[in-house]
Amino acid sequence: MVSIKILGPGCANCRKLEAVAREAAVAANVEAEFVKVSDMKQIMHHDLLLTPGLVINEKLVSSGRIPTAAEVQKWLAAA
Repeated sequence: MVSIKILGPGCANCRKLEAVAREAAVAANVEAEFVKVSDMKQIMHHDLLLTPGLVINEKLVSSGRIPTAAEVQKWLAAA
């Protein structure tokens, strides 16, 4: 199972990022556990400068933007 973390305060972009990541996981037929992280100490643990952030299996793959579902699928395939 792949671990996917959405880092951010819970803003509209954070929700949009989560929706894109869920869509990509379904399209790639990947079983994933989604975790929302809004605690700033935990967010800083990932060296995130801009939210929202996307972490796949403890690796920060995106920050400060909303990637496409296709990009997320590539990251999931590499995970």
